Amino acid sequence: MITSDRVKREPERDMITPLVKDMLDKSGHSLVYRTIVGNSFAEILHGVSNAMLAGADIILVTGGTGPNPRDISVDIISRLADRELPGIGEEFRRRSIAREVKNAVMSRASAYIVDGRLVVVSPGNPDAVETMMGVLLDVADHLVEQLHGKKHH
Repeated sequence: MITSDRVKREPERDMITPLVKDMLDKSGHSLVYRTIVGNSFAEILHGVSNAMLAGADIILVTGGTGPNPRDISVDIISRLADRELPGIGEEFRRRSIAREVKNAVMSRASAYIVDGRLVVVSPGNPDAVETMMGVLLDVADHLVEQLHGKKHH
């Protein structure tokens, strides 16, 4: 789910969906839902709800992780959450800083469990999304098993 007022107005600016779809396809996973929403509580909530209804086990929300007052994705998802998995955001920041992305220290990227699904909030630029996808793909299978209460062998 892309959270961006600009991309919502100009969907042709969407560079995230093709990137995520390609990474998922290469890893044997699939994209089951995509949407572009504005920076509003109702639109973000609606997008997450629709992703859940579409059967997504992991929902990636891109955009809304910085210190700008319009960056509200983390605030909204954290309020909906049953739990936080802070290690995902920590690993994202570690990998970003290792690539000399200094602004990564300002990112509030994190992951939450919402109604039995993993909802991850990532910065919205393509490099950041690619980094976050790398973190997620490293643990996706085990994470989904854990969310469904299955034991990992």
